[in-house]
Amino acid sequence: MKKVLILSSSLRARSNSEALADAFARGAEEAGNRVERISLRDKEIRFCKGCLACQQTGKCVIGDDAPDIVARMHDADAIVFATPIYYYEMSGQLKTLLDRANPLYSSDYRFRDIYMLTAAAEDGDRVPERAVAGLQGWIDCFEKARLAGTVFAGGVTGPGETEGHPALLRAREMGKAIG
Repeated sequence: MKKVLILSSSLRARSNSEALADAFARGAEEAGNRVERISLRDKEIRFCKGCLACQQTGKCVIGDDAPDIVARMHDADAIVFATPIYYYEMSGQLKTLLDRANPLYSSDYRFRDIYMLTAAAEDGDRVPERAVAGLQGWIDCFEKARLAGTVFAGGVTGPGETEGHPALLRAREMGKAIG
């Protein structure tokens, strides 16, 4: 049994990227894993100040919701990032959280497998490339971690438009494969 942390960065209720996260969670739970879901929707996550104090103390000096989320990232075996694609890139909320995860860099973090779930109005194989590349840049800073998989749902705009989309099944199957 692995501890799976799913971080949903969409600020819209019933978002398409969140539907992918729910499908992944179902699959991971069906495989016997313990799943925790966190939505950034109601979280206060301020921008990193770049002070690097966290490299000495292991903690961020900013008093918002990010340190608790980063602590949960530290203790997870697998982390799943779900994000809408805006202008061919991950959401600003997710990028800000990744910047704020800097205290993990010098820690003995537990995570190894990282997954990315994306949804966008535009459809096409290349649509998620920059978002995935941005996450890969973050992963590259963690030598024990790897990008274990991605799922993209294209051609979806309004809430709930992923219903029946083949990406939901791919997300669920990817979640089931964690074990």
